[in-house]
Amino acid sequence: MTNSQPTRTQPTVRSCPFDPPEEYRTLREQDPITPMTFPDGSTGWLVTRYEDVRTVLADPRFSSKRRIMRAGDPAAQGAPVPPPPPGMFIMMDAPEHTRFRRLLTGQFTVRRMRQLAPAVERVVDEQLDAMAKAEGPVDLVQAFALPVPSLVICELLGVPYADREEFQRNSATIVRLDASAEEIQQAQKAMRGYIHQLVVAKRANPTDDILSDLVRSGELTDEELAGVGVLLLIAGHETTANMIALSTMCLLRNPEQLEALRADPSLMDRAVEELLRYLTVVQFGVRRTALEDVELHGHQIKAGSLVVASLASGNRDTARFTDAPEQLDVGRPYSPHLAFGHGIHQCLGQQLARVEMKAALSALLERFPTLRLALPVEQVPMRDNMLVYGVHELPVTW
Repeated sequence: MTNSQPTRTQPTVRSCPFDPPEEYRTLREQDPITPMTFPDGSTGWLVTRYEDVRTVLADPRFSSKRRIMRAGDPAAQGAPVPPPPPGMFIMMDAPEHTRFRRLLTGQFTVRRMRQLAPAVERVVDEQLDAMAKAEGPVDLVQAFALPVPSLVICELLGVPYADREEFQRNSATIVRLDASAEEIQQAQKAMRGYIHQLVVAKRANPTDDILSDLVRSGELTDEELAGVGVLLLIAGHETTANMIALSTMCLLRNPEQLEALRADPSLMDRAVEELLRYLTVVQFGVRRTALEDVELHGHQIKAGSLVVASLASGNRDTARFTDAPEQLDVGRPYSPHLAFGHGIHQCLGQQLARVEMKAALSALLERFPTLRLALPVEQVPMRDNMLVYGVHELPVTW
């Protein structure tokens, strides 16, 4: 890519709340690796096809290090890379990333998450019990979709759920696109300070939770533990809460799919995978930076260039999902999707997310067979300005 400013901007405008911008389809077919200007003003390349997205995310020549990056800025080329905040392993490459991932992988195995299912189901039932007592429309986000993963991740980490308002507010600020740099820094500082206090307390009095296990391992400093805790706390409730709410809205707007699921609850595992693929709440893609000059399908990507891999676009690629990927199909046979990313940074908590979504959607649909939106779908406030897509609120009744 030359140093000239790309004229094309990353697609951000949706015509349907459940579909990525329509321009992605054109890009996949005609210009799948293209120079682009991104929502924050940075420049680089946008990758839109499934196989190319996987290639970028699996290739160690594309770095996850903290935005090296200022891609497209000639003055930034060769500038030293600032170190990521302690414990923020999603901003690290191997071997630094490997050290943290190794400590955490055992906490989120398929077997351990399945063992957790009864506890998740109890949390779900308790929230639905409270919701059922309400009269009139309720906001499904505040009444159900947000509390379920928040309660679960708090229990796993050993974070007091009573403190949820503070960490949820700071978390929301961190993933807001329109938040100022100062607001984001203050929110990050507040969350790190909060988790740091918990870590210090757990050193003195460890309990049965992930943070205490990490403290007992003796392999991380308090600052690293605070960073890991912040990362897991944000990731543990933001994405799943939005998937639960957006999935519910999507099913209510696709009554034939909803009825198929009600008629055959054994489809729920497939439905969860399909909703993850179809909705892909990481809406603006995953960023990487080229560590050296890389040729990608005939395109010369210079060292230091920013590359954004669009998960949402890749998950609608007809070359990979050959049977009408633009349509929701809760009976679609499983095919590996990109909702959790790919490569060494693939979402650590993906099995937990699956357990939570299955428990939440199964119980919600069973408990409230007449569930419906309490306002026109056009009036539902969408999270267009957030890194994690979804709904700000979802009024429902039954």
